[in-house]
Parts: sequence; C-alpha cells; structure tokens
Amino acid sequence: MMKKISFIMISLLMFTAQAQIPNELKDNPLVADWNTPYETPPFDLIKTEHYMPAFKYALQLAREEIRRIEQTKQQPNFTNTIERLEAAGGLLNRISGVFFNMNYCNTSPELQALAQEISPMLTEYSNDIYLSTPLFARIKSVYDNPGDLTEEQAMLLDKTYKAFVNSGANLSEADKEKFRELSIALSKLSLTFSENVLASTNKYVKNITDINELSGIPEISLNVAKEKAKAKGLDGWVFDLSYPSYSAVMTYADNRELRKEMYMAYSRRAYLDDFDNQEIIKDILRNRQELAKLLGFENYAAYALQERMAENEKNVYKLENELLDYSYPVMDKELKQLTQFAKSQGLKEELQRWDFSYYSEKQKTSLFEVNDEMLKPYFKLENVIDGVFSLATTLFDLTFKPNNEIQVYHPDVKVYEVYRKGKFMAVLYLDFYPRDSKKDGAWMTSFREQRKIGDKDIRPLVSLVMNFTPSTEDHPSLLTFYEVVTFLHEFGHATHGILSDVNYESLAGTSVPRDFVELPSQLLENWATQKEFLDKFAFHYETNELIPQALIDKIKAADNYHAGYASCRQISFGLLDMMWHTTSPDKIDNIIAMEREAIAKTEWLPTVDGTCTSCAFSHIFAGGYAAGYYGYKWAEVLDADAFSLFQEKGIFNKEVADSYVENILSKGGSKKPMTLYINFRGREPQIDALLKRSGLK
Repeated sequence: MMKKISFIMISLLMFTAQAQIPNELKDNPLVADWNTPYETPPFDLIKTEHYMPAFKYALQLAREEIRRIEQTKQQPNFTNTIERLEAAGGLLNRISGVFFNMNYCNTSPELQALAQEISPMLTEYSNDIYLSTPLFARIKSVYDNPGDLTEEQAMLLDKTYKAFVNSGANLSEADKEKFRELSIALSKLSLTFSENVLASTNKYVKNITDINELSGIPEISLNVAKEKAKAKGLDGWVFDLSYPSYSAVMTYADNRELRKEMYMAYSRRAYLDDFDNQEIIKDILRNRQELAKLLGFENYAAYALQERMAENEKNVYKLENELLDYSYPVMDKELKQLTQFAKSQGLKEELQRWDFSYYSEKQKTSLFEVNDEMLKPYFKLENVIDGVFSLATTLFDLTFKPNNEIQVYHPDVKVYEVYRKGKFMAVLYLDFYPRDSKKDGAWMTSFREQRKIGDKDIRPLVSLVMNFTPSTEDHPSLLTFYEVVTFLHEFGHATHGILSDVNYESLAGTSVPRDFVELPSQLLENWATQKEFLDKFAFHYETNELIPQALIDKIKAADNYHAGYASCRQISFGLLDMMWHTTSPDKIDNIIAMEREAIAKTEWLPTVDGTCTSCAFSHIFAGGYAAGYYGYKWAEVLDADAFSLFQEKGIFNKEVADSYVENILSKGGSKKPMTLYINFRGREPQIDALLKRSGLK
C-alpha cells in the first residue's frame, strides 16, 4: 500500500518540477502557490480577470496528466492507472472549488457570464476523459484483473469503472459525440436555470411606507426591513424574497393582501416573467432522457438510481406511497382543525396557501403557548454557534478555534480551525446572512476535500452557507427555531467532511449516494428539541436567563405540530421530481398541468393559478438532486432509526457517538452505504422509528 501511494507522490513531484508556470501567469493568485494558513484561498488577491487564464492553464496541465496515463507502456494496474487518474487535475480542482462557490455565494454579472463560458469547457474536458478509448481500455483491464486490493481500493476501482461506463465509455464513436453534445448542453441549461431563479428572486422588492400595512410583523423583522430600505435609499420598509424577509410576512402580517402578494411573487419565481424557466425545464428533461437512452436506460431516473440505496424507481415510489398512506390522514385532520381555527379568528373566506403559515403560527401559539418570537431571544446567533460547537465537542471530540488571519470572500464570513483530540482536522467557513449576490437557501460545500498522499493527510476546507435573519442596529441576529434546526442540518453535513478519513478524494466526506448523504445532516436535527442540548447555549440575549424548562416542554410538545402536512409536502417534491424523470419528454407539454397532476394526491389546500414549483426547483434542475429528491425522506428513515439508538443509550453516549464516527462519518464513500449503516446500527434501518417520532402511527 505504501509503495503504491509513494509512486503517486513521486509522479506528482516529477510533474510539478517539470511544469513551469508561464511568465504571464506567475502573478495569478489562482495558479501560484498559496502561502496562506493551511493553503486556504487568498480571496483578497483573486480578481474576476484571473479566472479564465487560470482555468485554461489548469486544463492544459490536467490534459497532459491524462495523456501521460494513456501513454504509459506498463501493463495497467491499480497503481499506474486508477491512482494516477485519481490524482490528476489537482490545480483544476482547486480553481474550480473557488470559482463555483463564489458563483453561488458571492456572484456578480461578470462571474455569471464567465460561468457560461467555463462550464462547457469543463464539461468538454470531463468528456475527453470519460470518452477516451485508450484510458478506458486501461481502466477496464484493471477492473477485469484487479489483483490484491484493499476494500477502499476496490471501492474506488468500482466507482471509477462505473463512472466511465455511465459517462459513455462503452458507446460507439458516433454516440460518444452525441453524449458530448448532450452533456455540454445540460451544463449550460442548468446554469441558466439557476441564474434565472436568482434574477427572478432579486427582481421583487416591496417598499412600504405606511406602518399600518405592516401590522403583526415583529419589531425585529421591521428593523431589518427598515435597514434594507435605507440601504436602497428608500423611505419606510423593504421586504424581498430572501427567506427571513418572506417568512416574516407570511407568518405574521395581518395584512392578507400583502401575504397574498408575497406568496404569489415567491411561488412564481422564474415563471411567466422575464426569466421564465418553462422551456429550460423541457430542454433539460429532453437532454437528460436522450442521454439516459443513449446509455441503455429506460429513463433518466433509472440511470440516476442504479448506484443509490433505493436502486430503482419502484422502491422510491414504494417508500413515498407508504409514507403518504400514513401522512395524508394526519394532514387531513390537521388542516380541517386549522380551517376551523382560522374561522374562529375571523377568516370568512376559504383558507388559502397565503393563510397557512399565518394561522398555523397563531394556532400553534394557542395550542402550545410557544412561537418563534418567544423563542428568538434565546437563540442569539453567537450563542447558537457555541451550542452547535459544544454538541460537536461532546459527541465527536471536535474543538473550534477562530482564525482571523485566514482570508474570507465577504466580511460576513467567520473562519475556524477545527481540531479533534489535538489533531488539526479542517478549516470551517461560516457564511450566515442573505445578500443579493448569494443564492437563496442553505448548503454545505467545500473548497478542498480530504485525501491522503503518502504520509500526508490533506485536510478539508469546509464551508456552510446560510440565509439567516441578520442583525440590526437595535438587535443582534436572533434565529427562529427553524433556523436553529437548519444550522444543525448543515453542520451535520460539515461533520461528514471534517471527520473524513479516507485515502482518496473521490470517496471523501459527502461523496456518497444522494439517498445516504442526508443521514448525517438530518440526524443532528434531532438534538434541537433536547433539553440537555438547549441547556448548553439557549440563554436570553438580554437577561442571560437560561431557556425555561416550561418553554422546552412546549417546544417538544409542538415538535410534531403539522407533521402530516410537512411530510406530505416533502413527499410532493419527491413525487414531482420522479414524475419529471420518468415521463417521456415528448409527452411533456404543459409544465404546470403536469406538475399539478403529479402532486395531486398530496394536496389539500386550494390550487393557486399563476404559480409553479418546478420553475424554481433548483435542487433537481440545477443542484444535483435529479431523480434524487426522495432522498430526504429515505434519509429520514435512516436518521430516525439511528437516533433511536442514541435515545436508547443516551443522547450524548460516547460509545454510540464513537461508533457513528468510526462507521459512518469517517468512512465517506469507501464502503457501500448499507454496509456502513449496518456496521453502526447492527441491522438494516426500520421505518417504525420515523413513524413514531413524527406521530404518524
């Protein structure tokens, strides 16, 4: 093993010595050595004009590395083919990690224009690798005669071979060219879809100058809206479609017409406007289907599911429909009760979608005497950070040290060094607040993945990007309970990256099937309602009073409030995703009609004309979850079952936590997901824990 790895080191060192950086690129910070703490990106030096020449140079180097592998005279083996391929393109990966993360969280028109040029270049490079006849011949030779490999090496070989097959390596020359065309088209289309959603989201600005129109909206949210107006040079208050702003109106505004307007604006993003994604959706689906057919699959879902835990669409629908059978009757009861409650509060018309959050919040307060405004004072962002870090320390032995010397891409970003039992594990970037240059939502990403070269363990650079309620002149950033749960979710992903301990980047951290990747994130959400966890950090930001036991009891009592509705809503997204990727594109005509038919059996509230979910469904059309959105529900079964072991042994039980680190978090994709899960849990997952936790059974 050491001999094989050292061969890679020697080859990389030889190549580095031979690769002379051209004079015109010596001052390009993307190409030069990063003499920064932990070789973190030198963001203060990187300019937009640096990207294109750096990409061109890195692509040239990467192609030369691939050519060297193709031209190797020795008989193909794991060392001289699979490991060398795994190590190729290091500079290109480094530059891509910076560029695409910036295009998501700190973009500009110039970066977006560059992305439209660069994405096809990278797709073409990827195609050149996967469609290379001599390279695939070497890989197939190793696959057919693997020799004596470790379990992780065998996994990398299997993953590499199947990646080539699924990327067209077995196709005829004519079909390979068609595959190239389709993949390049898809890279452009997905990028355009995402840009349209961001542009449509940013286009809506609601400026209100009469405070009477804002009755019911909490003072903290009004302060944020006032500062937004001030920043735009406007009087009064500004609300937009960023989640904290939108949610404040939908949850608290007594002004029903304002709620309706905001709901309509949010629900028709990139639909029937200047950024309409309907034709983009059709083109994406047409190209995906053609690509799947080219590779011998009935549809794109069959192509996407082959290496996932679910394996096929039949198993996906089985899970979704089984959960729907439990969830819909509960939702039916919930919404009938909500309707009656709304009527008791004076609603004379039919309960509409723009009424749901408003009356839900009022009913929840009435039933459980708890709401977000009561909880926010206990969830000051800085305290929540301390609480989440403390949980990671207790469970996983992780400690966090702020580092102000590491450069950031925006002043809002905080940076930490992460250690485990004294060993450096990762750099962690935290980016919390909304801005026009950032995509909506919350996600975990990385600028560098974990891997090993010889005796050197290259540690990851992990980033969490959120859109939380910002601070104002009068108040610090106070999170809603939902935002606390979101933080735990994304931090769960971060632990997957931080604790990765594998040899190969392709198997590191979150490099696992889509229906397994949400286990670490969703598992950590379970601690949000646990007293032992909340007692560590939930102090009132003004009085420093610990969150009262009575309030914690109310949080727990309200935990399953509208669980049926929440489950049906998530199932609807999964069914919509599967419909798009199992339907023949020649039968796709009316986007909205097909959408409504796909989710009809999950719906209860009246349909609203002029709205469309699919046109802003970035997860499946621009975010890598195509034929995979069901994975959230699939992983819910896993996380509920896994947490039941913590409940049985103790929610801070070190034996269980250490086993979880050893068998799941550290292993990445080095073994099959079911194998990892069984190694941790002692058996396959069962659905009962989810049904019990959600109150659905």
